[in-house]
Amino acid sequence: MLSPPRNPAQEPGEARPKTHRRRRASVTAVVTGALAAGLLALVPSLVPGTAQAAPLAGGGDLGPNVIVFDPSTSNIQGTLDDIFHKQESAQFGEGRYQLLFKPGTYNGLNAQLGFYTSISGLGLSPDSTQINGDVTVDAGWFNGNATQNFWRSAENLALTPVSGEDRWAVAQAAPFRRMHIKGGLNLAPNGYGWASGGYIADSKIDGDVGPYSQQQWYTRDSSVGGWKNAVWNMVFSGVQGAPGQSFPNPPYTTLGTTPVSREKPFLYLDGSTYKVFVPAKRTNAQGVTWANGNPAGDSIGLDQFYVAHPGDSAATINQALSQGLNLLFTPGVYHLDQTIDVNRANTVVLGLGYATLEPDNGVTAMKVADVDGVKLAGFLLDAGSTRSDELLEVGPPGSSADHSANPTSVQDVFARVGGAGAGQVTTAMTINSDDTIIDHTWLWRADHGDGVGWDTNRADYGLVVNGDDVLATGLFVEHFNKYDVQWNGESGRTIFFQNEKAYDAPNQAAIQNGSIRGFAAYKVADSVNSHEGWGMGSYCNYTADPSIIQDHGFEAPNKSGVKFHDIMVISLGGKGQYAHVINDTGAATSGTDTVPSNVTSYP
Repeated sequence: MLSPPRNPAQEPGEARPKTHRRRRASVTAVVTGALAAGLLALVPSLVPGTAQAAPLAGGGDLGPNVIVFDPSTSNIQGTLDDIFHKQESAQFGEGRYQLLFKPGTYNGLNAQLGFYTSISGLGLSPDSTQINGDVTVDAGWFNGNATQNFWRSAENLALTPVSGEDRWAVAQAAPFRRMHIKGGLNLAPNGYGWASGGYIADSKIDGDVGPYSQQQWYTRDSSVGGWKNAVWNMVFSGVQGAPGQSFPNPPYTTLGTTPVSREKPFLYLDGSTYKVFVPAKRTNAQGVTWANGNPAGDSIGLDQFYVAHPGDSAATINQALSQGLNLLFTPGVYHLDQTIDVNRANTVVLGLGYATLEPDNGVTAMKVADVDGVKLAGFLLDAGSTRSDELLEVGPPGSSADHSANPTSVQDVFARVGGAGAGQVTTAMTINSDDTIIDHTWLWRADHGDGVGWDTNRADYGLVVNGDDVLATGLFVEHFNKYDVQWNGESGRTIFFQNEKAYDAPNQAAIQNGSIRGFAAYKVADSVNSHEGWGMGSYCNYTADPSIIQDHGFEAPNKSGVKFHDIMVISLGGKGQYAHVINDTGAATSGTDTVPSNVTSYP
């Protein structure tokens, strides 16, 4: 994600742009075996007044990069600063950190977050962990440009910002979940430099949210005191206090509720015992889950998890899964020589600190069976140098079971192809299971870093959806060689989509799609009869050949059941152009002014 030229028409302080069902079979899992017996519940046995990795009974622990604090811990700020200095500019490094704060009150802290750093409270409610201070993301490392502030997160904390306004200047893959900001929230870097985010869910911001230079943003099932401005694409679903529908001027897309949602699982303390809380599914949701006290859902003790560490083999992990255990990835990079197979209904797979899975020999990193209620959350999939067919497959081809009562969810699961080194994959993520919820993902074919080139980090498709009734809330997919999203299933829905076409297409011929110039960013198959999307944008920045023409950003069958609301395309500084927005509808982009071409309703 690079920054487009400034639009001279903008005012100072504004943005600088840039079916048929089959009955499902029930699955019952019983935890057995010596492996499970050795994985007892996590015991908080930190030495008072020190920050240490959290140990497990039985001689294990969560590793050196899970750091647990309580209010009596000495020199918390020093520890936070040390980690930030290591991670501030380590965009493609292997450092991974999870910062955990026990319930209580902490005064005078400023937790600056660099790459691959997650900060979380350990209460059942964010108000259980109060920080009188800040959790800050800024862009000093990149000269005030926040468009590469990827891969960091904040969850489950209450903040009273020192200045009255917390700064969260992020780009993709930087979720802000279950947060209570007792003040305002500033989404732009210091000095109002470029920014390109972002995602908020299940959070309450008492004051105003100021996007300022943020080009696009999605907020779900939250509460805000106000919203100050919009740039290209601000989308809200189920947000109390959200601005009213007004796309394209200003470009607010507002849905009163979110059709189906389930919040991400999270680690918390139940007294002195660590557990994972799994929030319940909601329909037509609005506002936070924790407004009236404890949220609805289920708790799972860590004795029901295999706690994985970097260096564990895929065979060991699969053995644990086959014995009925859930899976917790501690921070680090995991090299896989075989696929991780998730076959049991209701399995939770949770990553801490951007745990990263990398297939070394062309296997698919993870496959999920066509079963109910699997929860995948909080990890990064990194393509290896040997081409994989996929990085993640949810449901085998031909999946058809009805999961509407208990869908599988994919939350804060990110994919990267290149950047940290040459990587290749045909499709980053394939969804074959019906009713799957994709809640915040960034699938990225790298445009910078190591191992980057039109064929060097080849990846044809970002997301392919074959299942029916799949819902995507917060879908970010960028730079793939062909379709960034190809949607083949019936009755799919997407609320918020952000895309950039591949910068490095060498010429028009390289992206020719039969008689069509360019592969659409978002393609709905001609066979589909029902599909709907809200608040969706595609940008082109053909730096290798600025003369390239993209016929359309969106391509879909012209049928009454296929509907799009508030969609746009943008040429970033005239580096390539779109001929239309969707099919043959919507004005062409032109010139170098970086002005959106909008369609409010299609057909």
